[in-house]
Amino acid sequence: MTVPSVDAVRVLLVDDQPLVRSGLRVLMADTGDLEVVGEAGTGGDGVRLAAELRPDVVVMDIRMPGMDGIEATRRITAGTEAVKVLVLTTFDEDDHVYGALRAGASGFAVKDMAVEEILAAIRVIAAGDALIAPGVTRRLIADFVRTPAPAPDAPRERAAQPLAGITEREREVLTLVGRGRSNSEIAAELFISAATAKSHVSRLFTKLGARDRVQLVITAYEAGLVSAPR
Repeated sequence: MTVPSVDAVRVLLVDDQPLVRSGLRVLMADTGDLEVVGEAGTGGDGVRLAAELRPDVVVMDIRMPGMDGIEATRRITAGTEAVKVLVLTTFDEDDHVYGALRAGASGFAVKDMAVEEILAAIRVIAAGDALIAPGVTRRLIADFVRTPAPAPDAPRERAAQPLAGITEREREVLTLVGRGRSNSEIAAELFISAATAKSHVSRLFTKLGARDRVQLVITAYEAGLVSAPR
Protein backbone atom coordinates (compact mmCIF):
# COMPACT_ATOMS: atom_id res chain seq x y z
CA MET A 1 0.00 0.00 0.00
CA THR A 2 1.29 3.45 -0.95
CA VAL A 3 1.40 6.06 1.82
CA PRO A 4 -0.78 9.06 0.81
CA SER A 5 1.00 12.39 0.40
CA VAL A 6 0.21 15.24 2.79
CA ASP A 7 -1.81 16.97 0.06
CA ALA A 8 -3.68 13.86 -1.08
CA VAL A 9 -7.32 14.29 -2.10
CA ARG A 10 -9.46 13.19 0.83
CA VAL A 11 -12.37 11.02 -0.35
CA LEU A 12 -15.55 9.81 1.33
CA LEU A 13 -17.22 6.78 -0.30
CA VAL A 14 -21.01 6.56 -0.05
CA ASP A 15 -22.47 3.42 -1.62
CA ASP A 16 -24.71 0.67 -0.27
CA GLN A 17 -22.62 -1.99 -2.01
CA PRO A 18 -19.66 -2.97 0.20
CA LEU A 19 -17.89 -4.51 -2.80
CA VAL A 20 -17.90 -1.17 -4.65
CA ARG A 21 -16.53 0.67 -1.64
CA SER A 22 -13.91 -1.99 -0.98
CA GLY A 23 -12.73 -2.01 -4.58
CA LEU A 24 -12.35 1.75 -4.74
CA ARG A 25 -10.64 1.88 -1.36
CA VAL A 26 -8.05 -0.72 -2.39
CA LEU A 27 -7.37 1.02 -5.69
CA MET A 28 -6.99 4.44 -4.08
CA ALA A 29 -4.59 3.00 -1.51
CA ASP A 30 -2.13 2.38 -4.34
CA THR A 31 -2.31 5.86 -5.87
CA GLY A 32 -0.48 8.03 -3.35
CA ASP A 33 -2.62 11.08 -4.16
CA LEU A 34 -6.07 9.78 -3.18
CA GLU A 35 -6.99 8.84 0.38
CA VAL A 36 -10.25 7.28 1.58
CA VAL A 37 -11.06 8.97 4.89
CA GLY A 38 -14.44 7.35 5.45
CA GLU A 39 -17.16 5.07 4.11
CA ALA A 40 -20.94 5.04 4.40
CA GLY A 41 -23.58 2.60 3.22
CA THR A 42 -26.53 5.00 3.37
CA GLY A 43 -27.21 8.57 2.32
CA GLY A 44 -27.89 9.59 5.91
CA ASP A 45 -24.56 8.26 7.13
CA GLY A 46 -22.89 9.95 4.18
CA VAL A 47 -24.31 13.33 5.17
CA ARG A 48 -23.17 12.85 8.76
CA LEU A 49 -19.64 11.75 7.82
CA ALA A 50 -19.27 14.55 5.27
CA ALA A 51 -19.98 17.07 8.03
CA GLU A 52 -17.60 15.36 10.47
CA LEU A 53 -14.70 14.57 8.13
CA ARG A 54 -14.92 17.46 5.62
CA PRO A 55 -13.50 15.43 2.71
CA ASP A 56 -12.46 17.07 -0.54
CA VAL A 57 -14.75 14.84 -2.61
CA VAL A 58 -17.70 12.58 -1.80
CA VAL A 59 -18.19 9.72 -4.26
CA MET A 60 -21.95 9.26 -4.10
CA ASP A 61 -24.16 6.43 -5.30
CA ILE A 62 -27.70 7.44 -6.29
CA ARG A 63 -29.85 4.46 -5.42
CA MET A 64 -29.58 3.62 -1.73
CA PRO A 65 -32.09 2.56 0.93
CA GLY A 66 -33.55 5.33 3.06
CA MET A 67 -32.11 8.69 2.01
CA ASP A 68 -31.07 8.45 -1.62
CA GLY A 69 -27.99 9.99 -3.16
CA ILE A 70 -29.87 13.00 -4.52
CA GLU A 71 -31.13 14.15 -1.14
CA ALA A 72 -27.75 13.35 0.45
CA THR A 73 -26.04 15.44 -2.24
CA ARG A 74 -28.43 18.33 -1.63
CA ARG A 75 -27.60 18.34 2.09
CA ILE A 76 -23.86 17.87 1.63
CA THR A 77 -23.51 20.68 -0.91
CA ALA A 78 -25.55 23.19 1.10
CA GLY A 79 -23.62 26.10 2.59
CA THR A 80 -20.80 28.38 1.53
CA GLU A 81 -18.03 25.82 2.11
CA ALA A 82 -19.73 22.93 0.42
CA VAL A 83 -18.01 19.61 -0.09
CA LYS A 84 -17.84 18.56 -3.74
CA VAL A 85 -19.83 15.51 -4.81
CA LEU A 86 -19.04 13.11 -7.64
CA VAL A 87 -22.15 11.09 -8.46
CA LEU A 88 -21.92 7.46 -9.60
CA THR A 89 -24.57 6.66 -12.18
CA THR A 90 -25.51 4.35 -15.03
CA PHE A 91 -26.72 5.24 -18.50
CA ASP A 92 -30.33 4.33 -17.65
CA GLU A 93 -30.59 6.73 -14.71
CA ASP A 94 -30.85 10.08 -16.50
CA ASP A 95 -33.83 11.25 -14.45
CA HIS A 96 -31.88 10.65 -11.26
CA VAL A 97 -28.88 12.51 -12.64
CA TYR A 98 -30.97 15.58 -13.45
CA GLY A 99 -32.06 15.63 -9.83
CA ALA A 100 -28.45 15.29 -8.70
CA LEU A 101 -27.44 18.25 -10.88
CA ARG A 102 -30.08 20.41 -9.29
CA ALA A 103 -29.00 19.14 -5.89
CA GLY A 104 -25.49 20.49 -6.46
CA ALA A 105 -23.42 17.58 -7.80
CA SER A 106 -20.15 18.68 -9.39
CA GLY A 107 -19.83 15.83 -11.86
CA PHE A 108 -20.51 12.24 -12.79
CA ALA A 109 -18.75 8.93 -13.14
CA VAL A 110 -20.45 6.07 -14.92
CA LYS A 111 -20.15 2.78 -13.07
CA ASP A 112 -19.02 0.86 -16.13
CA MET A 113 -16.17 3.27 -16.83
CA ALA A 114 -12.62 1.99 -16.43
CA VAL A 115 -11.44 2.27 -12.84
CA GLU A 116 -8.63 4.59 -13.89
CA GLU A 117 -11.20 6.95 -15.39
CA ILE A 118 -13.22 7.02 -12.18
CA LEU A 119 -10.08 7.83 -10.20
CA ALA A 120 -9.24 10.55 -12.71
CA ALA A 121 -12.76 11.94 -12.31
CA ILE A 122 -12.21 12.25 -8.55
CA ARG A 123 -9.04 14.23 -9.17
CA VAL A 124 -10.79 16.48 -11.68
CA ILE A 125 -13.65 17.20 -9.29
CA ALA A 126 -11.19 18.00 -6.50
CA ALA A 127 -9.31 20.41 -8.76
CA GLY A 128 -12.49 21.95 -10.20
CA ASP A 129 -10.70 22.17 -13.52
CA ALA A 130 -12.81 20.25 -16.05
CA LEU A 131 -16.01 18.33 -16.70
CA ILE A 132 -16.38 14.63 -16.08
CA ALA A 133 -16.91 12.13 -18.90
CA PRO A 134 -17.67 14.84 -21.50
CA GLY A 135 -19.71 12.60 -23.80
CA VAL A 136 -22.07 11.68 -20.98
CA THR A 137 -22.06 14.92 -19.03
CA ARG A 138 -22.67 17.18 -22.04
CA ARG A 139 -25.70 15.08 -23.04
CA LEU A 140 -27.10 15.15 -19.53
CA ILE A 141 -26.58 18.89 -19.14
CA ALA A 142 -28.12 19.54 -22.55
CA ASP A 143 -31.25 17.64 -21.52
CA PHE A 144 -31.16 19.27 -18.10
CA VAL A 145 -31.31 22.81 -19.44
CA ARG A 146 -34.18 21.88 -21.78
CA THR A 147 -36.20 20.56 -18.83
CA PRO A 148 -37.78 23.20 -16.54
CA ALA A 149 -36.98 22.80 -12.87
CA PRO A 150 -40.14 21.68 -11.06
CA ALA A 151 -39.47 23.53 -7.84
CA PRO A 152 -41.52 26.76 -7.64
CA ASP A 153 -38.87 28.37 -5.44
CA ALA A 154 -36.24 28.07 -8.20
CA PRO A 155 -37.41 30.50 -10.89
CA ARG A 156 -35.65 30.39 -14.23
CA GLU A 157 -36.21 34.00 -15.28
CA ARG A 158 -32.56 34.57 -14.44
CA ALA A 159 -31.82 32.75 -17.71
CA ALA A 160 -33.03 35.81 -19.59
CA GLN A 161 -30.15 37.95 -18.36
CA PRO A 162 -27.70 35.61 -16.62
CA LEU A 163 -24.60 37.42 -17.87
CA ALA A 164 -25.11 40.90 -16.46
CA GLY A 165 -21.83 42.30 -15.23
CA ILE A 166 -19.40 40.09 -17.11
CA THR A 167 -16.95 41.43 -19.68
CA GLU A 168 -16.78 40.46 -23.35
CA ARG A 169 -13.65 38.42 -22.68
CA GLU A 170 -15.36 36.62 -19.80
CA ARG A 171 -18.25 35.90 -22.15
CA GLU A 172 -15.82 34.28 -24.59
CA VAL A 173 -14.32 32.22 -21.77
CA LEU A 174 -17.77 31.14 -20.59
CA THR A 175 -18.64 30.02 -24.11
CA LEU A 176 -15.54 27.82 -24.22
CA VAL A 177 -16.25 26.43 -20.75
CA GLY A 178 -19.71 25.55 -22.04
CA ARG A 179 -18.07 23.62 -24.87
CA GLY A 180 -16.13 21.55 -22.35
CA ARG A 181 -12.75 23.22 -22.78
CA SER A 182 -10.18 23.03 -19.98
CA ASN A 183 -8.26 26.12 -18.82
CA SER A 184 -5.27 25.21 -20.97
CA GLU A 185 -7.47 24.72 -24.04
CA ILE A 186 -9.19 28.07 -23.39
CA ALA A 187 -5.79 29.73 -23.16
CA ALA A 188 -4.70 28.24 -26.49
CA GLU A 189 -7.91 29.24 -28.32
CA LEU A 190 -7.90 32.82 -26.99
CA PHE A 191 -4.11 33.29 -27.21
CA ILE A 192 -3.78 34.07 -23.51
CA SER A 193 -1.77 32.45 -20.73
CA ALA A 194 -3.15 29.54 -18.72
CA ALA A 195 -2.95 31.71 -15.60
CA THR A 196 -5.06 34.39 -17.27
CA ALA A 197 -7.62 31.81 -18.38
CA LYS A 198 -7.82 30.47 -14.83
CA SER A 199 -8.33 34.02 -13.51
CA HIS A 200 -11.20 34.61 -15.94
CA VAL A 201 -12.86 31.36 -14.86
CA SER A 202 -12.44 32.27 -11.20
CA ARG A 203 -14.10 35.64 -11.80
CA LEU A 204 -16.97 33.90 -13.58
CA PHE A 205 -17.49 31.71 -10.51
CA THR A 206 -17.81 34.84 -8.39
CA LYS A 207 -19.89 36.96 -10.75
CA LEU A 208 -22.32 34.20 -11.70
CA GLY A 209 -22.50 32.59 -8.26
CA ALA A 210 -21.41 29.24 -9.70
CA ARG A 211 -20.12 26.47 -7.47
CA ASP A 212 -18.12 24.71 -10.18
CA ARG A 213 -17.66 24.26 -13.91
CA VAL A 214 -20.80 22.17 -14.28
CA GLN A 215 -22.85 25.17 -13.17
CA LEU A 216 -20.93 27.42 -15.58
CA VAL A 217 -21.79 25.02 -18.41
CA ILE A 218 -25.46 25.13 -17.43
CA THR A 219 -25.34 28.95 -17.44
CA ALA A 220 -23.72 28.94 -20.89
CA TYR A 221 -26.53 26.74 -22.23
CA GLU A 222 -29.25 28.80 -20.56
CA ALA A 223 -27.79 32.03 -21.94
CA GLY A 224 -27.71 30.62 -25.46
CA LEU A 225 -23.91 30.79 -25.76
CA VAL A 226 -23.74 27.05 -26.50
CA SER A 227 -26.27 25.04 -28.48
CA ALA A 228 -27.49 21.85 -26.87
CA PRO A 229 -26.35 18.81 -28.84
CA ARG A 230 -29.11 16.74 -30.44
